[in-house]
Amino acid sequence: MAKLRVTLVKSLIGRKKDHIATANALGLRKIRKTVEVEGTPQVQGMIKKIDYLLKVEEV
Repeated sequence: MAKLRVTLVKSLIGRKKDHIATANALGLRKIRKTVEVEGTPQVQGMIKKIDYLLKVEEV
């Protein structure tokens, strides 16, 4: 599995509750917060769901 660097680039204010919960599950609570995660199918599905809020890079 590839490592992915995921950064929250847009605010969570006013978003759907499940989108906020998905960002929180990835460990993203503040703008410009970055986490490194494994590129498992589960994580890729979470990223795809809120991709309009994120910047994703391969490490």
